[in-house]
Amino acid sequence: MSFKRHIPNFVTLLNLFAGCIAVIFAVNGNFIVAAIFVFLGVFFDFFDGLLARKLNVQSPLGIQLDSLADLVTSGVVPGIIMFKLISLTIDAPDYSAYTDSWNSVFHWQGFKMSLLPLIGLFITLASAYRLAKFNIDEDQQSYFKGLPVPANTLVILSLPLILEYQNNDLMNSIIINKWFLIGLTLLSCYLLNSNIKLFALKFKNWGFKDNSVRYIFLLLSVVLLIVLHFAAIPLVIGLYIALSLLTQSKI
Repeated sequence: MSFKRHIPNFVTLLNLFAGCIAVIFAVNGNFIVAAIFVFLGVFFDFFDGLLARKLNVQSPLGIQLDSLADLVTSGVVPGIIMFKLISLTIDAPDYSAYTDSWNSVFHWQGFKMSLLPLIGLFITLASAYRLAKFNIDEDQQSYFKGLPVPANTLVILSLPLILEYQNNDLMNSIIINKWFLIGLTLLSCYLLNSNIKLFALKFKNWGFKDNSVRYIFLLLSVVLLIVLHFAAIPLVIGLYIALSLLTQSKI
């Protein structure tokens, strides 16, 4: 049995390992370290597929393992982070009585939790559904149908990074708003499982004519990141969707 067939799967497991560590830090509210490990996981996620193609060792096992790893790194982690962010927007609830409002409090053997932040976990559910659909969809070879889970994860992760490093009162007031966060959660769930065709960053050749949209996207993304730093990440993903919509006939 050739050793090289296991190399991509090992890299996939590194993605999963990084995702598990990110979960631990996200649960404890350390979003910055969680983001670092998610970025590391996304890096491994990119290279496991690349290695599988270069080594010509693609397999059904690798496909399933890749999705399971992505579910943790790009599904569970952003769900937890959104849960935590929505929790931050809610004033300390009154635990003395139950209410029928969205901010009602769940009590169980001394454990108290507001129910509204649980909406953030819809991202995890939508990510799982999207990954399952991707595994059985044979059309998505040269394009994506719906927003890839790593791209959605980058948007969610950018929020605490903007709060931590951008120091912009307007941005902070938008992000720490429960209705903005709930709206973003629902939009993420829709985009993940939409039928919108989005171009893949796979270059069959390096010619500009065949890859013009990819080169334009990469160039504009670099400019945005240089100028706006972490605040550019949601704009980059928005640009990705906009360029895809404008070039639907070519995808």
